[in-house]
Amino acid sequence: MDGSPAKQNGLSSLTNGHAPNGNASSERIQIIDDEKKFTTDLTTQIQRWGLRDAGFNYDIVAVFGSQSTGKSTLLNRLFGTTFDVMDETQRQQTTKGIWMCRGQDMNVMVMDVEGTDGRERGEDQDFERKSALFSLASSEVLIVNLWEHQVGLYQGANMGLLKTVFEVNLGLFGKKSQDGTSGRTLLLFVIRDHIGTTPLANLQATLTADMHRIWESLSKPDEFKDRQLSDYFDLSFTALPHKVLAADKFEAEVRRLRNRFVDKENPEYLFKPAYHKRIPADGIPFYMENIWEQVQTNKDLDLPTQQELLAQFRCDEISAGALAEFNEQAKPQKRPIEAGKVVEGLGGMMRSWRKVALDRYDRDASRYHQGVYKRKRSDLIAALDTTLSPLFLGQLKNLHKSCLVAFKQEILNGLKGDDYSFADVVNAARTRCEKRFVEGATEAVVDDETEEGKAHWSWEEELSLLKEEVGSVADQCRKDETKKMVNQIERNFKKSITEPVELALHKAAPDMWDSILKAFKETLDKAEATYLSKARSFNCTEEENTTAIASLRKRAWQALRAKIDEQTADAVILGKLRGHFEERFRYDEHGVPRVWRPEDDIDGAFKKAKDQTLELIPLYSKITPQDPSLSYALPEDAIASSTDSSDLVEEFDFEASLTVFSETKSLDLTNKFRRDADAYYVEAKRSTVSSVAQIPFWIYVVLVVLGWNEFMMVLFNPLYFMFLLIFGAGAYLTIQLGLAGPLLQIGTTMAAEVQRQATNRLREHFSEPIAAQTARAQSTASATGDRDEDYEEQELRKKRQASPM
Repeated sequence: MDGSPAKQNGLSSLTNGHAPNGNASSERIQIIDDEKKFTTDLTTQIQRWGLRDAGFNYDIVAVFGSQSTGKSTLLNRLFGTTFDVMDETQRQQTTKGIWMCRGQDMNVMVMDVEGTDGRERGEDQDFERKSALFSLASSEVLIVNLWEHQVGLYQGANMGLLKTVFEVNLGLFGKKSQDGTSGRTLLLFVIRDHIGTTPLANLQATLTADMHRIWESLSKPDEFKDRQLSDYFDLSFTALPHKVLAADKFEAEVRRLRNRFVDKENPEYLFKPAYHKRIPADGIPFYMENIWEQVQTNKDLDLPTQQELLAQFRCDEISAGALAEFNEQAKPQKRPIEAGKVVEGLGGMMRSWRKVALDRYDRDASRYHQGVYKRKRSDLIAALDTTLSPLFLGQLKNLHKSCLVAFKQEILNGLKGDDYSFADVVNAARTRCEKRFVEGATEAVVDDETEEGKAHWSWEEELSLLKEEVGSVADQCRKDETKKMVNQIERNFKKSITEPVELALHKAAPDMWDSILKAFKETLDKAEATYLSKARSFNCTEEENTTAIASLRKRAWQALRAKIDEQTADAVILGKLRGHFEERFRYDEHGVPRVWRPEDDIDGAFKKAKDQTLELIPLYSKITPQDPSLSYALPEDAIASSTDSSDLVEEFDFEASLTVFSETKSLDLTNKFRRDADAYYVEAKRSTVSSVAQIPFWIYVVLVVLGWNEFMMVLFNPLYFMFLLIFGAGAYLTIQLGLAGPLLQIGTTMAAEVQRQATNRLREHFSEPIAAQTARAQSTASATGDRDEDYEEQELRKKRQASPM
């Protein structure tokens, strides 16, 4: 109801049992009006609802909560009642007094109680207390309707009102519960507009703790000193999403909650027999009227004194003014805090705002009733801290992020270059980070002398979280630096191992693998020593060092194998085999190129060179050192252990890595080399075909006898004799200077080249006539074949002409 004239005019008809839709089961009645008068028509209305003869087969439920929290709407959705609901365009009171209606298709009497904390009644809390106590004492289930943001508030969640109601309820009706004539009451907390940020379990824990705290603070009669909350009340909790923003979810949860009121087979069924008041349905009017009379006459629910009323009014007014000024001062700092910035001097500003507000309140409110003054001062402090606490927590959060970012940047800056100690860089950055946070957090604390206040402004937990994140960042940086260091060591290892491997594999020898493995072991030892020397400054654990060393050994072995594979590729290894064969076949033992003559043993030299070269393929095919001690240079155990590391995906087969060539590849290389060697052999054979025959010695005697006159002419001719002397002097100088050998070598080489060129020319010359004759023979055969075909064709034509027609 919204209090409009039309609705007020219709109250009498509703009270008389006439519902707007004419359905008697949905008619509602105002059992207690806003003048605190109990209706006389409840008996008639129960009869109209058809519940007069229900006996104990009925239930009573009531709703309790602040005004305009949707209590009537909730009851209509749950029980199909027809209570008036608030016009959402006008935030004003709808339900006045206490109304009752029967649930649709169920034996349930539903009470809609006027909301608390309404502006229409203002400071008049008398009806709030009495209506709350009445609904608590007369119903089986009391629905406490409140918003999610009211959880944890004292006044917003009506905890102060509940405390008063509990005290009076215990005094008035506690004996009935104790002797068993009346059952317990279920308090069902319905949390509205639950967005899910705070889990329902946390909200439930807060409300449960508040209820137990209220119960412990009650002024109980002596006979009830040891009674517990559970002796009189059971607590249940549920949450409903936002009615407008999450309409579908809201309707679904309402249906689920309705099922808890309807389905007796539901494990969460709410109308349990323990909560029933054991009053027959026809006695309900007298029972409720009696309860209301007791509530009305109880002095504990009377309004406070005029002095307290004045103090409450003035203290609230003064507190509101101080709080408004405080909020204006704090408002400009909310935006930068929410934007993630660290506000310099925030703690000083918050302490100043708080002190100004309390000083203003103390100056103006301390002359009023001291009990009210102190109580309202505590409320003001709670309101101030409610505003300051998000600023303080936001400052801590932003300071946390800022210090963490600065820590990361300091580490990155400190790790630039080569000359640094990782541990020193991290420790210095960590110290500065924690110091910066402690200074900022200490400055942001608002002074509070109470233990509860000190705990409220505590920042130690945030510091511990920062230390954990700093440790995580440092560990990650250490891992990254370790990987970078291992990668750098690996690159240096590859550079160092390249030349020894190339030299050893270029000139194959039985101890080839020994020299390679010696170089590998020396280089690997240097790499491991480099890692261990740098790892000390990284504060690496023994386990991390073991893992890193194993990984380094594996990667070093793989780098060695990659270099070996590069030097033993098909083209490269065939070139090495050809070079080795040529050194032994085309050059003598002094390294002088051989000029093959017909009497030379070409076959023996070829077979010897080829056999020696083929012996290299098994040598290249597998890494097998001759020195057994070098087997320890192979990091088999370390490689095997490193295969369990998380960064290695495929299992590493060390034994397989010792094989350079498979048997198939070795056979293929052997065949390819044989073809190349055969070409060299054929070439050597062809070079001896055109060799000049040996000249007989008697020819030289004939030349001397026949050339005697010419020799004497040279001796006695001055010009010829001069040339002879010059030639002799040149020969003498050549011999004295040791140039005879080189000149002889040059002459021999020139003669061999001239001989080779002449041989090739002669071969080309003599091969041309043979080719020409072959071509002419083929041409002649072709022509003869053509003539034979022409002859056969002519003979056939003649036969055709001679035959008779």
